[in-house]
Amino acid sequence: MNAVFPHFMDAVTGFVLANTPPPEFNPDTVTPGPAGFVAILFVVLAVVALGFDLVRRIRRTTYRAEIAERLQAELAAKNAAEASVAEGTEHPQA
Repeated sequence: MNAVFPHFMDAVTGFVLANTPPPEFNPDTVTPGPAGFVAILFVVLAVVALGFDLVRRIRRTTYRAEIAERLQAELAAKNAAEASVAEGTEHPQA
């Protein structure tokens, strides 16, 4: 089976190349023109806009995580202070 596959692909490739008509234009002088430039410009602007949006969302998520961490630390410190006051072992603050 494996010995047949390369010969089959050679036959298919030869058939396709033999039945492909020659191009009606000079492939060396074909350019995308203004429409191609506008399309690529649109893609570039879309990618840049998506990049800025991605950075903004990542930054927002990072800030939210930092704030949540600070709030948890403050809450833990407050609970520890209340527990020490309740036990009567209050430490003087500087």
